[in-house]
This record gives sequence, structure tokens and C-alpha cells, in this order.
Amino acid sequence: MAKKAMIEREKKREKLVAQYAAKRAALKETANDENLPMEERFKARLKLAKLPRNSSATRLHNRCKLTGRPRAYYRKLKINRIALRDLGSAGQIPGMVKSSW
Repeated sequence: MAKKAMIEREKKREKLVAQYAAKRAALKETANDENLPMEERFKARLKLAKLPRNSSATRLHNRCKLTGRPRAYYRKLKINRIALRDLGSAGQIPGMVKSSW
């Protein structure tokens, strides 16, 4: 089980990313538009830099919804490999059969 602080920090980042997504996209569009004057594009870059760092989508990290573990994460199921194995062994996942040899 991951620390509660790490799980809460990740939730906070998700909220910030959702909150600033539209503003960030608009500023990026302005900054990358070649038809605009250089000064205007530079101002857009400065405004983009003033936004909170945690509002960037690249700072998000996938975590297991059950345990909060950041590694070995399956995107389709939103859980990690250990939780997947436990649920599969317990018969909680339809179509998943325990394998042993």
C-alpha cells in the first residue's frame, strides 16, 4: 500500500490538470502559431511558465486504484499486477483463470 500522502498528491495533480487544461491548451496554441508576431508568442510562453507546474499533464503518474502502487500498472484495468493477481486468484475478475504448472 502506497503512502496516503502520495495518493492524495496524485489526486491533487489530477484536479489541477483538469482545471488548467483549457487555458494551457490555448496558451500553447498561441505560443506555437508561426503567423503571430514574436512578442505575442513570447508573452504566451511567459504566461504558460507562470501556471502551476502540477497543472501539466506530464507530471501525472498512473497509480493503482486499489493500492496506490505506481509500478506495473495495467491501463485497461487501472490496477497493478499484484492486485490483478490477487483478484484473479479470488475469482473476482470474469474470464481470468489461475494458472499453475
